[in-house]
Amino acid sequence: MEKNLPEYILIIKLSAIGDVIHTLPFLEVIRRRYPEAAIDWLIEEDAGQIIEGHKELDRIIVSRRKSWQRAFLRSGKRMETLRAIAGFVRELRAREYDLVIDIQGLLKSGLMTGLVKGKRKVGFSGGREGSSIFLTERPFPVNYDQHALDRYLQGARHLGCETNAWEGAIPIRESDKESVNRLIRENGLQGKPLIAINPMAKWETKLWDSKKFVVLATRLQKELGCKILFTGSGQDRPNLERIIGAMDTRAFNLAGQTTLKELAYLFSKCDLAVTTDTGPMHLAAAMGCPVVALFGPTSPLRTGPYGEGHVIVREELDCAPCFKKSCDHLSCMGNITVEKVFDAVFQVLTSKVR
Repeated sequence: MEKNLPEYILIIKLSAIGDVIHTLPFLEVIRRRYPEAAIDWLIEEDAGQIIEGHKELDRIIVSRRKSWQRAFLRSGKRMETLRAIAGFVRELRAREYDLVIDIQGLLKSGLMTGLVKGKRKVGFSGGREGSSIFLTERPFPVNYDQHALDRYLQGARHLGCETNAWEGAIPIRESDKESVNRLIRENGLQGKPLIAINPMAKWETKLWDSKKFVVLATRLQKELGCKILFTGSGQDRPNLERIIGAMDTRAFNLAGQTTLKELAYLFSKCDLAVTTDTGPMHLAAAMGCPVVALFGPTSPLRTGPYGEGHVIVREELDCAPCFKKSCDHLSCMGNITVEKVFDAVFQVLTSKVR
């Protein structure tokens, strides 16, 4: 019988949506390796919804870092914010962990790793911003020329985990399903090929011309008989209204009308998703929705939609991928044509029919 198995384990993966989704298989194999351990996860509030209710977790500790930063700048909110931060620190340090795993590898996760009580604090090679100084041992070597999900599993193997079997499923509640099914009924989205389009992204360099989305969505409706819905955050809603307003066919703007879990389930009801390189792309892929993903400054090898049945649309340029958030010419995304994306959608839809 193996001795000194950890009783308490903490996973530190704070953000973002795609990265958290890619960590779900890691959680599963860690649980299978240590079935009796209490496993906690430290995460930021924006991505926290994804892991709510996960059967392999004992506790979720939420860092409200962004909210605290905003609140601290408001007059009269500073003492309240400081009390909230102090409460978070107490919660974080209430338990001494046998194993702390920093999967993020950034300063913000490194600081949390240093703050938490832990006998063994580990992480992966390639940590940035000095995050590795908070570890108690040399980082595990991992290969960055592979998908992030596979890289995390490579790290799990250093912990003695078998990584051949996992699901990576996002836990969905019955209430989430009911909300989405009601939304589909109310907008008349039953039947026909249903395509979700997620055109927004936080990086300017990841964006595709909104006029091209107008042409693409219109062609998909007229030539393939698809129903089109647009997804995004509440902040994206005005931009999506402008896209839909420029179309001469009907589309639906569901931006801001779903939680992350509801959006995940909504993707599972779609025949296909067309999206830029952003969090919802990974939500769709994790829920088994085929994805046509538009890539420019980033690498689909590292952060593309994981699994089979997806199509990457990108231009082969010497400068791509550059991983830059700003660019003078934006050629990598600008050179992608409507025809190329339309053909990719047609390819996926017809392969599903077979």
